[in-house]
Amino acid sequence: MDARRRYLVLAICCISLLIVGLDSTIVNVALPSIKRDLHAPVSGLQWVVDAYLLVLASFLIMAGSTGDRLGRKRTFQAGLVVFSLGSLLCSLAPGLGWLVGFRMLQAIGGSMLNPVAMSIITNTFTDARERARAIGVWGGVVGLSMALGPVAGGALVASVGWRGVFWVNIPVGVAALILTGLFVPESRALHPRRTDPLGQVLILITLAAVTYGIIEGPGRGWSSARILGCFALAAAALAGFAWHALRHPEPLIDLRFFRSAPLSGATAIAVCAFAAMAGFMFLNTLYLQDVRGYSALHAGLLLLPMAVMTAATSPLSGRIVAARGTRLPLVIAGTATTVTGLMLSRIGNTTPIWFLLSAYVIFGTGFGVVNAPITNTAVSGMPASQAGVAAAVASTSRQVGSALGVAVVGSAALSALHGPFRLDFASASHAGWWIVTGCGVGVLLVGVLTSGRWARLTADRTARRLMPADADTPAPVAAP
Repeated sequence: MDARRRYLVLAICCISLLIVGLDSTIVNVALPSIKRDLHAPVSGLQWVVDAYLLVLASFLIMAGSTGDRLGRKRTFQAGLVVFSLGSLLCSLAPGLGWLVGFRMLQAIGGSMLNPVAMSIITNTFTDARERARAIGVWGGVVGLSMALGPVAGGALVASVGWRGVFWVNIPVGVAALILTGLFVPESRALHPRRTDPLGQVLILITLAAVTYGIIEGPGRGWSSARILGCFALAAAALAGFAWHALRHPEPLIDLRFFRSAPLSGATAIAVCAFAAMAGFMFLNTLYLQDVRGYSALHAGLLLLPMAVMTAATSPLSGRIVAARGTRLPLVIAGTATTVTGLMLSRIGNTTPIWFLLSAYVIFGTGFGVVNAPITNTAVSGMPASQAGVAAAVASTSRQVGSALGVAVVGSAALSALHGPFRLDFASASHAGWWIVTGCGVGVLLVGVLTSGRWARLTADRTARRLMPADADTPAPVAAP
């Protein structure tokens, strides 16, 4: 495949990331309108976001291995169809329960997009430096979707209502479906992993139970039997999954992957970074519209500097990773997130706009540079036949982080809320911003620890251990 065709494939794969990213940011801007129209409590808004993220996180790894087995192009096309259909049904939802259910269907389609697209990219760009640049472009699309999302979402909510935020996915999804059929070649792993239905069920139970407990804890009481039972169920399911994975010949998640310090670090960094991002969007959306009284469009415009900085720094991060490795971008990301959390832990009902915009610019810079090192670390050093699963581990970590961010940060703010929402939410949100600060510190420390020579040696050893199960390539792909 010549360079022009390779970059055309990259562009088509990036469309899937665009619509998934748009869906996240657009829906966040629409939450106050959904709250008013469907009479939803704040916990209901958390479920509108987290129902999607939970299903997405639960099925990403299975989707990656399914693409390796049945065909990446075929799986990618199926995901586009289901995602577009789910978006249409979300726009027609008559109530909160229906909307949450349709969001879950939408997520099933979304789970077949990003990990499979990343697997296509990994197998298309075999040169390590060219692949790092391609991943930088991929990360830049995250910023583009964020830049478009708040403004497009605000404009749609202001003009046609919150249902319009789901309509935008449909034409983009149809266009991607047609282009995939015309230009993306089919590919499979010669020796793909088998399905693991028990592991899939245990992962879903773990994520659903812990998220339910965190979201419903403030309302039902943290010591109630239902909440404690949820956490106990999550712990039991997680222990059961670990026991099962160590004994299954091809588990849903091969725990041997995590002997690689860079991959384990990338997983932890992805959880922290995307928890911070999800918490940032959730708190700011409610703060700007329900506390400060801005319209959806005005709130979207205020968030635009953050999105623009993400779009600007993501490709730069890809080039830095290709030239110098992952440590510098991770240090920048961790520091910027920490500073943002500290700044926004001081906000009140009349905080100056210049102060908010300064924090948004800093946060956007940090979030923009974190994507490329996460993805590059996850797929570098792994055998090519495991590309789908390795990329899906990184994508799953992002979605788990996002789900936990909305649940933990939102519930922390609600637990600290003691007065009327409009008057007390700003001060109550400080608890959530301290959690964002902790996430930034986590990115910084783990990034430094897992980006040195010792970490690279563990990745090499892990790749050699996995090699006997791989017949697609004689050697692992080396990290740049």
